Amino acid sequence: MSSNKKYWKSVEELNENSSIVETLRNNEFVEAIPTDEFLSDKDSLSSSSTTRRDFLKYVGFSTAAATLAACEGPVHKSIPYVLQPEQIIPGVADYFATSMFDGFDFANLLVKTREGRPIKIENNTIAGAKFAANARVHASVLSLYDSMRLKVTKVGQKEASWKEADSKIKASLAEAKAKGGQVVLLTNTLASPSTEKLIAEFIAQNPSAKHVVYDAVSESAALDAFEAVYGERALADYDFSKANTIVSIGADFLGDWQGGGFDSGYAQGRIPQKGKMSKHFQFEANMTLSGAAADKRVPMTIANQKKALVGIYNVIVGGAANAGDAEVTKAAKQLNDAKSKGVLVSGIQDKNAQLLVLAINQKLASEAFSTSGSRQIRKGSDAKVTQLLADMNAGSVHTLIMSGVNPVYTLANGKAFAEGLKKVKLSVAFSLKEDETASLTNIAVPAPHYLESWNDLMLTKGTYSLVQPTIRPLFSSKQFQEGLLSWTGNTASYYDYIKANSAAYLNGLTWNKAVHDGVVAGVATAAAGGSADYSAAANALAQSKPANGFELVLYTKTGMGDGQQANNPWLQEFPDPITRVSWDNYITVSKADADKMGLVNEIVANGGLNGSYATVKVGDTSITAPVIVQPGQAVGTIGLALGYGKKAALKEEMQVGVNAYALYNNFNNVQSATLTKADGEHEFACVQSQRTLMGRGDVIKETTLTVFTAKFDEPEVWNPSPMVSLDHKEVKATSVDLWESFDRSVGHHFNLSIDLNACTGCGACVIACHAENNVPVVGKSEVRRSRDMHWLRIDRYYSSEETFAQDNEKKDNFNGLFGEKGSLGGFGDMENPAENPQVVFQPVMCQHCNHAPCETVCPVAATSHGRQGQNQMAYNRCVGTRYCANNCPYKVRRFNWFLYSNNEEFDFHMNDDLGRMVVNPDVNVRSRGVMEKCSMCIQKTQLTILTAKREGREVGVEEFQTACSSACTTGAMVFGDVNNKESKVAKLAEDNRMYHLLESVGTKPNVFYHVKVRNT
Repeated sequence: MSSNKKYWKSVEELNENSSIVETLRNNEFVEAIPTDEFLSDKDSLSSSSTTRRDFLKYVGFSTAAATLAACEGPVHKSIPYVLQPEQIIPGVADYFATSMFDGFDFANLLVKTREGRPIKIENNTIAGAKFAANARVHASVLSLYDSMRLKVTKVGQKEASWKEADSKIKASLAEAKAKGGQVVLLTNTLASPSTEKLIAEFIAQNPSAKHVVYDAVSESAALDAFEAVYGERALADYDFSKANTIVSIGADFLGDWQGGGFDSGYAQGRIPQKGKMSKHFQFEANMTLSGAAADKRVPMTIANQKKALVGIYNVIVGGAANAGDAEVTKAAKQLNDAKSKGVLVSGIQDKNAQLLVLAINQKLASEAFSTSGSRQIRKGSDAKVTQLLADMNAGSVHTLIMSGVNPVYTLANGKAFAEGLKKVKLSVAFSLKEDETASLTNIAVPAPHYLESWNDLMLTKGTYSLVQPTIRPLFSSKQFQEGLLSWTGNTASYYDYIKANSAAYLNGLTWNKAVHDGVVAGVATAAAGGSADYSAAANALAQSKPANGFELVLYTKTGMGDGQQANNPWLQEFPDPITRVSWDNYITVSKADADKMGLVNEIVANGGLNGSYATVKVGDTSITAPVIVQPGQAVGTIGLALGYGKKAALKEEMQVGVNAYALYNNFNNVQSATLTKADGEHEFACVQSQRTLMGRGDVIKETTLTVFTAKFDEPEVWNPSPMVSLDHKEVKATSVDLWESFDRSVGHHFNLSIDLNACTGCGACVIACHAENNVPVVGKSEVRRSRDMHWLRIDRYYSSEETFAQDNEKKDNFNGLFGEKGSLGGFGDMENPAENPQVVFQPVMCQHCNHAPCETVCPVAATSHGRQGQNQMAYNRCVGTRYCANNCPYKVRRFNWFLYSNNEEFDFHMNDDLGRMVVNPDVNVRSRGVMEKCSMCIQKTQLTILTAKREGREVGVEEFQTACSSACTTGAMVFGDVNNKESKVAKLAEDNRMYHLLESVGTKPNVFYHVKVRNT
């Protein structure tokens, strides 16, 4: 018989609620074993008589303890609302319509907010919302949380109140008015009817005042030409969807040419339908996004571009038989044959060149060229800025008030502007940052971010957009317009001023409806048709002489633009679509010129890219920068990106590159330059070491429009399926399974379609993915080690021969291993791009394979397949073996080498309280030591399903979206449910052009691509 007698060791155990007893029961070791002290003390360790068993006991226990500790995440207690705002429901996102314009970039937007924090930029798709977000606009939400922003007003470099600054400005204005001193408002292009009206009222009260508009990257030549012909200082608008033949001479219209935003219309004409697609000729010096997309790209110096433009003008307007050059003549003939379905654009910064552009499009009666709805996004005048600089240094400017400009940094003669500031009695800067200019002014006023502001915009004539705040101002900022109201004696708020002024633009809509929609679409009348002396312009342009030495072509990179967001780590780590280099600008040089000068690029043992340095000299100004040997660069030309080299108000990690604005003389992006090799070797952060297709025809598939049309019903000719042997018979690889399949026709099944014809490589999807999924920034050093964390990459492939077809032909003719046709030497030769290669962009993310190789090798089942087709990651289960990455044929899985958040070694947005406000609470911030990759935005798909369920309805046909598909402005990415046969993605999955990556592997991905068709 067992005894029920109770035993105890101490009286304390009789107290059932004793916390001490409970602690002792669960903690065998009351004090931590001092393993750190013991193992780290060299002397005590060497003198001890510890046995091997004791040593293993120490190490074994500490390892086990560390492992257990690692399984427990840090606890952060949430503080609930004391008084919850009615409009905020915790856990539910709110979307606000707004628009963005910073003088360089512009877009009509929806801003996603969580608990009052803007965390994501989406595109506004309402009728009339014409402009979608590019990569920089998507990243602008992070710039809101920039810890280096100017936080308080400064007077004489010391913190002060706005009231104090305002009184000083008013006093200075009164003194200038009394003495007749010159008052200048220096701003970027405003494109705001209300602000322009305010400025007119200010000038009316201050007769000695004037308004000077300054664009850091000038379009003054095109503005001057348009103004001369149509009487309005604006830019023509273009709709490339209406063009069958497109000729571009030095205009990167898929990049930042005249503001950009043309890619959506362009892509519509590039997808082959009923045997037709547009034909695109590109004549340019630098390799650009537009050149990469062109059917025929001709590298050409700027001097020759001017001759080409005159030649095309002579054919179209003058009726000449040829344009002087075979390729130019061919383009001119096809353009002339296209008539109203043709369009010509040019980026040559010369008024005469821009006059010829207008003349050619007028003669063609081009449907793609529009003077109604002219673009209001560039208004700067080079002549007026030059005059202001002279007036400042002459001491004739009494009061200078600046907003949205940083001329000390962006002017080629920025030092002269800095000297001029000293001669101005009172200088004021409204600025987001205490930048190079604001730090030198008498008064620096923190400007609000556009997400903290009210404003109105007219980006194109007749279209009215409203800007509304999505968060209260984070700092003691003051809007430039509020200053204007104060100085004109108007006591109304700027919100009230806009509301009163909006009546003329609402077209019968109520104010609330306009704010809700964000855009009011109007009807714009065409600018009065005009003319100019085009013949004289052609003669003058024909007299242009080539540059002495090299032609330096200055441009803006897709990621950095004009440099306003240089402190944005998303943009710094964004790989340039062409070079695939991040965290740098560089001199691009042709292979022929590089060989002559001994300039080299080489891939080193760790996979990093190294390059020579060179010094470029324009006049008396020299800049030393690293060199990228760029395939497709016109011989005799070099390129260098603007927007880098900033120092003021930037974190140390972001102070990269050189300031190319120093070479931007007379606001001309083309300069005569000399180039000499410099000492040293530069280490680039380049994410794509492979430079060619190397004959991998099952990765990139392409054909010509001729073959595609003739053999449309025989896709096996131009879209062949890989074959394998089964029972001694050749069968399609896709018909053979190594795994057992299950019925996927029940419920939702998600697929993502990517059309290689529509993808321009713009990278908006990459930044959108960063924002949606809390993808960490790792910095230049880690990127160089191939440890970038991008969930989505855009691979760029060059052809080795002049076309990819010739690459495949060369590969197919390999015979044996050695000799001229040996595969060993042959594939090595194919690593070298052609002098003018064809280019393909291919977005690659996790392919969400139905038969996923990663899932079968994970020892802890951290990666598994979902019923809806997504390859899922359970981060808490992952132990970081990286077997899955090793077994992935697409190399799309990323390993967290470090803790990237809350880590002082990675001083980016996730490591300060302000920057972390952008974090999406619906997505886990991953810790160190786990694999991560594209989740196909599972949080978005599940939200869509749950929303429909809550509302008692079915999910809409096109309601499912991922971050990348919703950001894609060209329609290249289409996401949806293939089980819904009405969905666009289901129809695309049945298209003849559809194929999967590496079909022969048998992974059966849920991401599919469309064969690229070239109109050669």
